[in-house]
Amino acid sequence: MGDPEIKSNDTRRWQQDPHLKVSLEYMDRALDYLDKHDIRMYRLSSDLAPYATHPDMPQFHTMVRDSDAELRAFGAKARRLGIRLSFHPSQYVVLNSPDPQLVEKSIWDLSSQAEMLDRMELGPEAVMVIHVGGTYGDRAAANARWVETWNARLPEHVRRRLVLEHDDLRFSVSDILWIHERTGVRLIFDHQHFWCLNPDRLELREALEQVLRSWPPGQRPKVHFSSPRTEMRELKRKDKGTGRQRTVLVPPVNTGHADFCNPFEFITFMRTAGGLEFDVMLEAKVKDLALLRLRADLLRYAPDIAQRFGLDPADAADLLADAEAALPEEAE
Repeated sequence: MGDPEIKSNDTRRWQQDPHLKVSLEYMDRALDYLDKHDIRMYRLSSDLAPYATHPDMPQFHTMVRDSDAELRAFGAKARRLGIRLSFHPSQYVVLNSPDPQLVEKSIWDLSSQAEMLDRMELGPEAVMVIHVGGTYGDRAAANARWVETWNARLPEHVRRRLVLEHDDLRFSVSDILWIHERTGVRLIFDHQHFWCLNPDRLELREALEQVLRSWPPGQRPKVHFSSPRTEMRELKRKDKGTGRQRTVLVPPVNTGHADFCNPFEFITFMRTAGGLEFDVMLEAKVKDLALLRLRADLLRYAPDIAQRFGLDPADAADLLADAEAALPEEAE
């Protein structure tokens, strides 16, 4: 968001023949932006290869293979800059659905994204993060179906890239640990989701350690951090008396992500996680701007935590100026 001219993917409609090669041109510029601001992690758009798995558009189905040279060059640049890449496939990728056609389409989507990461020649930390899926009225059976899909239907190159995250409404840390024991799938710890859904009352440090241990030695795990929204929400509702639409204020939903990250929540989390090693991906509505601001906040409020991320107190003023300069004018 610090450079609105950078696009995350080719968004043209199918009639204009969008292509992965165009998306990679946009992403090449994004890598330069990330490097300039010392941002070493980036989540690629799940639409990076537009229509590549659309069942009714076979003209796009060879897009990934046809972009081999471009993917290899892009991956080499990301490795050279030390930028960790990952995918977070869409909510429509569901491996535990009772509908075999939906599962098959989900596997196709995952296979395409895993192929892109392989053609980029990235290491095992370049992953695809998904959730368990739906409960369909029986959480235990839903967990078991996920395990069955992993063991019986997922291609090897998908299993190498796939990681599983707990969520805020349906599947807790305990659920994904149960699945890991039966599949070996690596796991993602999400700080906000942990506080939203923890029916077994696990301690945060205990849960975090168990999730991190799902990663083999030599591979750096990653965790997700976000803060909940706290402001009132504006909703449009019909007035029963007049029949007209009116704006009403309602309380926030705690599962929603805030624009920025609360520095005090982050500091508390990192002190709780002292001695553990992992990468942190921020999930915030203003994306890179939240990271730039958090760096300055850490230097101000928690120099010990800032040091863990290689931040120098001498750079505090420059980091704050960098964060403020990146804000769009209308935000200022």
